[in-house]
Order: sequence, then C-alpha cells, then structure tokens
Amino acid sequence: MLRWALAFLVFALIAGVLGFTGIAGNSMYIARILFYIFIVVFLVGLVFSLVSGKRAV
Repeated sequence: MLRWALAFLVFALIAGVLGFTGIAGNSMYIARILFYIFIVVFLVGLVFSLVSGKRAV
C-alpha cells in the first residue's frame, strides 16, 4: 500500500511539472489517503503484536 502511495505521489509531481494541475491534485489526494490508510494498518499491526506478544514474520 505504501508503494501505491509513492507511485501516486510521483505521478502527481510529474503531472504538476507538466501543467496538469487537476490530475496532479487528484493524484496527490489519492496518495495522501493511501498513506493514512497505511499508517493506520501499521499501527493496528504494531498494537496487535505488542498485546499478543507474538512477533510478526
């Protein structure tokens, strides 16, 4: 998921440089949403591993 967020970020930066501001804005929005989802999933996994005492492989 983090890879998708980075891909949309790069796409937004390239579109912004080329002058496609609408596409750049939408791509940046998607990248931001995917990044926040990644952070939430990471934190849930971290809390779960701390509570259960098991180490994720």
